[in-house]
Amino acid sequence: MRRCAAFFVTRTPASLRLAGDPDAAYIKYASFRRTCAPCLWTSYKAYNLYKEHSMLKSLRMLVEFYGELGFERLPLYNFCDTLPDSEESGKVSQKLPKEGPLESLRELIGDCRRCKLSQGRTKIVFGEGSVKARIMFIGEGPGREEDLQGRPFVGDAGQLLTRLIEKMGLKREDVYIANIVKCRPPMNRDPQEDEIATCFPFLEQQIGIIAPQVIVSLGKVAAHKLLGISAPIPKFSITRIRGKFGEYNGIPVMPTFHPAYLLRNPRDKWLTWEDAQSVIKKLETLDSGT
Repeated sequence: MRRCAAFFVTRTPASLRLAGDPDAAYIKYASFRRTCAPCLWTSYKAYNLYKEHSMLKSLRMLVEFYGELGFERLPLYNFCDTLPDSEESGKVSQKLPKEGPLESLRELIGDCRRCKLSQGRTKIVFGEGSVKARIMFIGEGPGREEDLQGRPFVGDAGQLLTRLIEKMGLKREDVYIANIVKCRPPMNRDPQEDEIATCFPFLEQQIGIIAPQVIVSLGKVAAHKLLGISAPIPKFSITRIRGKFGEYNGIPVMPTFHPAYLLRNPRDKWLTWEDAQSVIKKLETLDSGT
């Protein structure tokens, strides 16, 4: 008994895989003149089942990959929630490109227990500021006040940072502020390598969403990670590189002293102000395109 080409495709799904291109293989066999209508319809359904199986397999591999990284869930950002009403169809919501992904990222972090810093923290300090920030300030980790309030740089060091921002002609609300790790290290010690490795991917996503024109790294831990310094953190000194622009993923990075250091060493405030002036000049250069 002769079988039409569509019957061959239906009964032999492996042939699609062996062909290398399922679409090309299906068209090739289903286009034969001897293909009958019933078998053509059956093969069409089988082909779509094959494609659905491939998609589910890829999705399962993706979920397993993120599960191995420690992610407990993967929230999907619903773009439909931020689409404008019909009478404003020509306008695009500002929440769509930036605020939505930041909210999704915060939801993804959840009540994070991915490293040992979670054992002693009070609140996760995600970060705050303008989603349109041209400057992003990045410290090393939350302190006591930050841990209690869940906001970055709100203690004495934070007040000093706020004054620096205002001296630059900006408001705190104009910039974005975050840390290398989002939970307070015990006794305000430096974050350890494993803690940084666990938390830094979230900061990477924040930087990608905000897309600042310049990053100001505050202290040696932030500069060490952002600039990819190979020397161990304990042997690295911020004084060797502060005031000189580096780069993180194509973004200029100005390493400078941490505000907490300046509280203990006020004589170095003028050095940090010099670094801040260099940042202002960098923005002017970027604006002029020179």
